[in-house]
Amino acid sequence: MIGTGPVGVGVIGAGVISSQYLDNLTVFPDLKVLFVADIDLDRAKAQAEKYGIPESGSVAELLAHPEIEIVVNLTIPAAHVEVALQALAAGKNVWTEKPFALDLESGRALLDEADRLGLRVATAPDTFLGAGLQTGFRLIEDGTIGTPLTALALMQSPGPDSWHPNPEFLFQYGGGPLFDIGSYYLTTLVNVFGPASRVTAAASTSRAVRVIGAGPRAGEEFDVTVPTHHGALIEFESGASAQTIFSFESHRARTGFVEVSGTKATLAFPDPNNFEGESVVFDVADPEGRAVPAVGSVSTRGTGVAEMAQAMRAGRPERATGAQAFHVLDIMVSIAASAARGESVAIGSSFQKASPVPEDWDPKVATL
Repeated sequence: MIGTGPVGVGVIGAGVISSQYLDNLTVFPDLKVLFVADIDLDRAKAQAEKYGIPESGSVAELLAHPEIEIVVNLTIPAAHVEVALQALAAGKNVWTEKPFALDLESGRALLDEADRLGLRVATAPDTFLGAGLQTGFRLIEDGTIGTPLTALALMQSPGPDSWHPNPEFLFQYGGGPLFDIGSYYLTTLVNVFGPASRVTAAASTSRAVRVIGAGPRAGEEFDVTVPTHHGALIEFESGASAQTIFSFESHRARTGFVEVSGTKATLAFPDPNNFEGESVVFDVADPEGRAVPAVGSVSTRGTGVAEMAQAMRAGRPERATGAQAFHVLDIMVSIAASAARGESVAIGSSFQKASPVPEDWDPKVATL
């Protein structure tokens, strides 16, 4: 049954990232943030008071709230699936921070349970809904580059151990450049080319031990247990292909690099980890490139929650579907498996690519 009016929201997880979400969720008129929950009740209360949210408390109290329709899951990655399943069991739809899951088995179980209950599990990143990437998608949809054929995506840096005060989790299971950053780039690529079909990858680990470079623990050593570089060739069902590099091993930082070449031109996207930024088109008439300013929503984290709420009321699929997130997870898991086994790996999942967001869409404008 489709409801009416603004959609009630509860936030689980009152850590640092919750402020980035609540800055937006509390000003989107199609949402009503009703509750903040955390295992640290004082932290939940502080966030609720800061943002004028009427209630705070435990996860169980949030899930029992009758007016909450969407649970925004901002817990640590290892708890994403567990918390999402609890929310589904309570009859709530879920928006979860990335990653969707840490393995395909639990991710598939989450999708299946949502389908069984007739509920939604949408997932970050929602950067692809921002003005920057959406402008690029519309240019491709309008035929500016012709048929998209190939892409190059790069994220290279020395690694976050040089600046992060507690970087260990970024070099452990569920981390590394592939799982920490890859979803932004891969979400962009599948919104250009559609589903992937096969990957062939290689990986390396530059150092088995790294040193914390900043903060009160500077100088402490920690073990690296995952590859710190993945290079992959991704083939898509459409026949297109992309070459990708996700690396914490480069002393030359190059981030935000996604280029798509088509039969008529090449398009350079803005950083897929951001919501804004211009696109640049390169063709015979403009070999040096012509910039195309971003047009669309300039809101940031939480944009996908507003789009999900509108989709719920309209009875249509949201754009940041769980199926898309699971497919991106499948690509990342398959890249890791290909590198470990030294052979190509077929992608077993698929999804339906969403249409671009209308230019005039703005989550700060009331529609419900």
